[in-house]
Amino acid sequence: MFGQTLIDKVVVMAGISNKFTFQFEGESHLRQLVATGRGGILLSAHLGNWEVAGHLFKRLETRINIVMFDGEHERIKQYLSSITGERNVNVIVIKDDLSHIYAINEALGNNELVCMHADRFMEGNKTETALFMGAPARFPAGPFLLAATFRVPVSLVFAFKETATHYHLYATPPSQYHGRRNQGVQAALQDFVTVLEEKVRLYPEQWFNYYDFWAPAAPLQSLTAKS
Repeated sequence: MFGQTLIDKVVVMAGISNKFTFQFEGESHLRQLVATGRGGILLSAHLGNWEVAGHLFKRLETRINIVMFDGEHERIKQYLSSITGERNVNVIVIKDDLSHIYAINEALGNNELVCMHADRFMEGNKTETALFMGAPARFPAGPFLLAATFRVPVSLVFAFKETATHYHLYATPPSQYHGRRNQGVQAALQDFVTVLEEKVRLYPEQWFNYYDFWAPAAPLQSLTAKS
């Protein structure tokens, strides 16, 4: 399944003639988000085929910014451009000097969409712990902190392969997160975990998160204290 989605990704992004069909469930939510004129954050996961969804979001007629860790981003960007040509996509690289925060702020100020995965973190990054599929799991704190800090609409977005040539795209109604102390972060995290669990159960073979997701983290009692 992973191999199939990789091939599908290149076919769709390169504009190669194909028989793919797409069902958009929640596209109106994304249009509503863009119409607010405040920008918005799209959170997803290593689940389904995110690149197919991102490429098709050009229907929204707004610029899309993808947040990723430093490393291979330039080679990845150059390679994809060589296949697909230039797209209305900007890569924002997470850096130690926090310059990416200013880039995200600028993008949101220009009524652009900022997309990022919220299910994987690098060692040393700040994390939040939540019950996921019945056991404590760590999630990167950054995406949820950004959602609570900038207080812009947030939608959870996924794209899944349902047949050889059909994809089903989902987008949740926009939500905004704020609150004193850590309340906004926890609310955003819990909403994300709830939807992620639902989609993993529906499409278990398309959860491409190949690392020890339930590594030892915060004790379970600390979760109770937070809640």
